[in-house]
Amino acid sequence: MESLQICMNPLILPIGAAVAVLLLFLGLSQAGRSKEDIIEERLDQYATRAVAEQVMEEKERRSAMDGLEDAVSGRGFAANIQTDLARADLKLRVAEFLMLTLASIVGFFLLGNLIFDSALVGMVFGVVGFFAPRIYVNFRKSRRLNAFNDQLGDTITLLANSLRSGFTIVQSMKTVAEQLPDPIAAEFHRVTQEIGLGLHYEEALNNMLRRVPSDDLDLLITAVNIQGRVGGNLAEILDTIGHTIRERVRIKGEIRVLTAQQMISGYILTGLPVALGLVLYLINKPYIGRMFTDPCGWIMIGVSVLMIFVGFLIIRKIVDIEV
Repeated sequence: MESLQICMNPLILPIGAAVAVLLLFLGLSQAGRSKEDIIEERLDQYATRAVAEQVMEEKERRSAMDGLEDAVSGRGFAANIQTDLARADLKLRVAEFLMLTLASIVGFFLLGNLIFDSALVGMVFGVVGFFAPRIYVNFRKSRRLNAFNDQLGDTITLLANSLRSGFTIVQSMKTVAEQLPDPIAAEFHRVTQEIGLGLHYEEALNNMLRRVPSDDLDLLITAVNIQGRVGGNLAEILDTIGHTIRERVRIKGEIRVLTAQQMISGYILTGLPVALGLVLYLINKPYIGRMFTDPCGWIMIGVSVLMIFVGFLIIRKIVDIEV
């Protein structure tokens, strides 16, 4: 009787009909949507608003640089800049680097003009601002290359041990990418990714050599490529190469220690005249200002800068000992 009373309830039939109509419309809407709409809705369920806004901002920023990137992509200097950025491990495009260089020029010009109240000194600072990003990129390249060379001995040892344990050369490189720190882990990880996308390991290693112009790495890649073609015990070859590279790294470290005093002397002798001139300009501006108004002063400044630059290059050449 209770079930009969529930069925006779006047609210049951309208509610059931409404639910049935709602389910019908939901089914039709799902059937009319494309797969792209369904995928986007599912992504929206798992992506937060902050992440979506960040993605949109990144797309807008990239679209603003696309015109400049297309304008410089075919030029020779753009390829050189892109190679330097890759070797310095800077995630920048050529257009972005050029915009940073322009901002550096403007910033240094305004700084010089504000401090010394002179447009001429501001222009000199602007020239410094032009070279400042390039100096930073070269510094990053040198530091990353030195870190890579310092890790290469341990890398070769790990490769040789992996080969002795039965791994292939590709599996050994994957072990290096997983167990060693950056920068060498990032480079070998990229090599394994390129191999996974279909490149031969020789070509992937040659791509790594273009990103990391290391003589020690060139020796390693040459040994691996020759062994892949003519055969032989690669583990023993790597042991010999690893010993040679570790000894070279040790000798280079000793040379850096012995020549550190000369390098510091070169930096001090180069920067001291410039720093002293700036201090005198701040203390007695009319006295030093004649250097920038008199033709004889310009000649003195030009000869001084040339001699300082040549002296710095001579000191660098003396302490640059090849191993």
